[in-house]
Amino acid sequence: MASTVQWRLCWENELGLSDHIELSEFFRATYGPTGSFNAKPFEGSRSWAGARPELRAIAYDSQGVAAHMGSLRRFIKVGTIDVLVAELGLYGVRPDLEGLGISHSIRAMYPALQGLRVPFAFGTVRHELKNHIARLCRHGLGTVVSGVRVRSTLADVRLDLPPTRTEDVLAVVMPIGSSMSQWPEGSAIERNGPEL
Repeated sequence: MASTVQWRLCWENELGLSDHIELSEFFRATYGPTGSFNAKPFEGSRSWAGARPELRAIAYDSQGVAAHMGSLRRFIKVGTIDVLVAELGLYGVRPDLEGLGISHSIRAMYPALQGLRVPFAFGTVRHELKNHIARLCRHGLGTVVSGVRVRSTLADVRLDLPPTRTEDVLAVVMPIGSSMSQWPEGSAIERNGPEL
C-alpha cells in the first residue's frame, strides 16, 4: 500500500488555499469518526487544530490526501530545563489506509527534522495508543516516556474555560541531534503554547 503513496514535505508558507481546503476535508473525515468535537477545529478551510505547524509531511495517492504529520519547533520545559524540540502532531491517516502507519510519516519527515538541527522530536499520545507507539519505538526511532503530565495553553481563549489544561499523556521522544541520555528527567512538561 505504501508504494502507491507519494510524500510531499512542505513549509507552511508553501501551501495554497486549495491545499488548506483539501487538508481540512481530510481532517474532518479522519477525526470526525472519533467524535464531532474532534472534527470541529477543521471547519471551513482551517487545516490545523491548535498550534499551526511550520512543516508538514503530506502523503498523497490517487484519491487525494492519504496521511499527514505536522511539525513545529518550540522550546518546552521539562522539569526546570528548557529543551528545543520539533513537536510532532496533527497526525492522521485516511480510514481506508489505516495500515499505512505513523512510522511511514516519521520516516518521510526524518531527513527534514535532521535539517532543522533540533536535539529532539517530541509528541504526545493518548494512553490507548501505547501499543501502537511502542511498535514504532522498538525500532529505535524513539522512547515512550510515561508518568508525565503536560500542560498546554488552549488554542483559543474562552470565558468559560481556564487558559491552560494539564493532561496525563504518553510523551514520545525521538533523538535527532542528541542522544536520549541528554533528555532531562522530569514528570512535568510545560508546552507554553497550544498542542500541535
